[in-house]
Amino acid sequence: MNILDQIVQYKKEVVGQKKREVPLSGLFDSPFYHRSSISYVQHVRNNDGNGIISEFKRRSPSKGWINQAADANKVIPAYEQAGASALSILTDNHFFGGSEKDILDVRSHIQIPILRKEFIIDTYQIHESKSIGADIILLIAAILEKKQVVDFSQMAHELGLEVILEIHDEHELDHYCNEVAMVGINNRNLKSFDVDVDRSMRMINALPAEAFKIAESGITEPDQLKRFRECGFEGFLIGERFMRSSDPGYELQKFIQQTRVQ
Repeated sequence: MNILDQIVQYKKEVVGQKKREVPLSGLFDSPFYHRSSISYVQHVRNNDGNGIISEFKRRSPSKGWINQAADANKVIPAYEQAGASALSILTDNHFFGGSEKDILDVRSHIQIPILRKEFIIDTYQIHESKSIGADIILLIAAILEKKQVVDFSQMAHELGLEVILEIHDEHELDHYCNEVAMVGINNRNLKSFDVDVDRSMRMINALPAEAFKIAESGITEPDQLKRFRECGFEGFLIGERFMRSSDPGYELQKFIQQTRVQ
């Protein structure tokens, strides 16, 4: 069983337990469930944002702990202050060392969009994402049927959430649909977690011109971001590059400054 299969199997158990502990109606009582979401696409295009989605991630299944002591209450506001266009926050605990609390703790004083980075396999998780204050959800083509992508996207939009459809090989291109506005090409193979930073370059031309395109994983240098932007990418999800530092916010600030150097 590969890593992705292990994650999905575990996630089914977790979601089942959550449904028993907190019924769907219980999620509606959250004050965040009724807040107006912040659009990442509009934030980037209307405010001339750099497109960087800086990620808060303590560990990964392939590399173990990246920054075990990382405090969401310090790192996430520092990311915003440094100039991130959006934030990605891992909420899986078992494999990534995160939790929904990492979003809940910062939501009330963060003014930029938050992507809940999670392995969504059930509509319950979409409502849960809304209830903890997320603005964006991730739908991973590798673990969903095409119809699920359509149905989940429609539900997310009804709740005011934006959707990023994540693909990581050419076989998943057929998951793209009219309900999806943003497509993330993951340079990391989700089954082996190996990274091929040129994957995005090879696949971008197969995507519709109107799609908001995001390059994910493996971006470590400002020159790489510039190259992705020249190819047509508007968004860039970067996490490990910053999280390995004792001061992720400062590392992001330096990174952004270097991308502006001509």
